[in-house]
Amino acid sequence: MRRFFLPVPPHGTIAGMELLVVSLASLLAGLVDSIVGGGGLILLPTLFATFPQAAPATLFGTNKSASIWGTAFATVQYSRRVTLPWPSLLPAGVAGLLGSLLGAWTVTQVDPSLFRKVLPLMLTAVLLYTLARKDLGQHHAPRLAGRREALAASGIGLVIGFYDGFFGPGTGSFLVFAWVRLLGYDFLNASASAKFINTATNLSALLLFAWQGHVWWHLALAMAVANVVGSLIGTRLALRHGAGFVRQVFILVVLALICKTAYDTWIKV
Repeated sequence: MRRFFLPVPPHGTIAGMELLVVSLASLLAGLVDSIVGGGGLILLPTLFATFPQAAPATLFGTNKSASIWGTAFATVQYSRRVTLPWPSLLPAGVAGLLGSLLGAWTVTQVDPSLFRKVLPLMLTAVLLYTLARKDLGQHHAPRLAGRREALAASGIGLVIGFYDGFFGPGTGSFLVFAWVRLLGYDFLNASASAKFINTATNLSALLLFAWQGHVWWHLALAMAVANVVGSLIGTRLALRHGAGFVRQVFILVVLALICKTAYDTWIKV
């Protein structure tokens, strides 16, 4: 029988300082995630540094159990101020969830090392394209409508959902970029839509980790509260300052992702 609860970290109880550190990291991650994604750049390294003896799967699962609440609350916040295209988002969310499950299964069958080597190059291409197109994502002008948009959004959700389950880093940024470049959204509306898809892909991953007993729920609770607080701050900033602000944060996050993935791929031993 699968265990849905892991009682305590391997070294015993969680110290107050450890809880404070990961909660603060979760708050900052929630803030960044709610704008353009990329909060994992902050929270995951903090978890690995704080609990170096823990199984990686447990830290990944605990991270998902906190971040899903931030993305879910961000979706709700955006939906109150931005008109979300639910007829296309709902099937895209289902496609993202299924794609993530398929990706998680595939990673047990195939070595993802090739993705690791190609990812910094993919992110660099995204960054250069965004910088070259000064007007990219500044104006909201959807290219498709009705069934065509639903099919296109579902295809994006399936592909990026698969990537999230198979490998993961940069999922939120890829979703935002796809909605901007392929569907014609501005960065604010793209970020709002991406939050819903990301919630679906996070849910599928969390279900798998929980089924395997790789979640510290007692730690995840405090992290989830902090993540939601950060998410509320981030969405308010994004809604107040608009697409131009989201574009600038997007560029910074993608640049950070390039540095992190390039280091992990080509420098770190």
